[in-house]
Amino acid sequence: MSSNPPAQCCYQGVKHEGKAVGRYEQTDDFETYISEAPDKSTEQGILIITDVIGHRMNNAQLIADQFAANGYFVFMPDLFYEDPIPMNRPGDFDIMKWMQGEYNEKKIAHLPPVVDPIIEKSLKAMKEKYGVKKIGAVGYCFGAKYVVRFLKPGQVDVGYCAHPSFVEDDELKAIKGPLAISAAETDQIFPTEKRHRSEELLKEVGQPYQINLYSGVEHGFAVRGDPKKREVNFAKESAFLQAVAWFKEHLKS
Repeated sequence: MSSNPPAQCCYQGVKHEGKAVGRYEQTDDFETYISEAPDKSTEQGILIITDVIGHRMNNAQLIADQFAANGYFVFMPDLFYEDPIPMNRPGDFDIMKWMQGEYNEKKIAHLPPVVDPIIEKSLKAMKEKYGVKKIGAVGYCFGAKYVVRFLKPGQVDVGYCAHPSFVEDDELKAIKGPLAISAAETDQIFPTEKRHRSEELLKEVGQPYQINLYSGVEHGFAVRGDPKKREVNFAKESAFLQAVAWFKEHLKS
């Protein structure tokens, strides 16, 4: 495995201040957060595949709005059918049981057989309903796995991940497009040995890649880091700019 399974650090963090400016729309059987570019262009789109806290987290919506402000049509679906994990959820909670669907009444699992169709429907809607020609995908933690799984012709053209979790070696070896990764210095999910393993696999794959390591931060910093801490905020903003630069270079019509 190129990164470890999710753990408690995947839903801990700090809520960011700011007012989101996007809107909710219904896409097939799930809700989506949409944020538009200033000129309303849909030529290039960004699919944000969230962490386990989901598309209604203010932090994620502010990031979506930032990508939109940089000229992209942004599409962020509910991956969990209204069963995300609240940030900093207290008490006796087992994230692996949550992934198996044991905490929701419908027993809907949060695994590829359920999440893959949501990504497929999202990509279809972006292309057919909104007219997106080129698609970049952004994955935070949980979402990184699905950026990797869908990074191939006709699906996702360019990928970016921050502090990935649950990515299998075979998934990483199967990518067919450019991939950038933002990694934290301290990360039990994507530790040094997993990062180095990913580097080895990406070299073998032969696609353009970039891995940036940020000091003084932990797993989740790119979306849930504390902006009041100067070092964390610098890393968070730098990781976002890394993604923007990556898409500017590789997501070309």
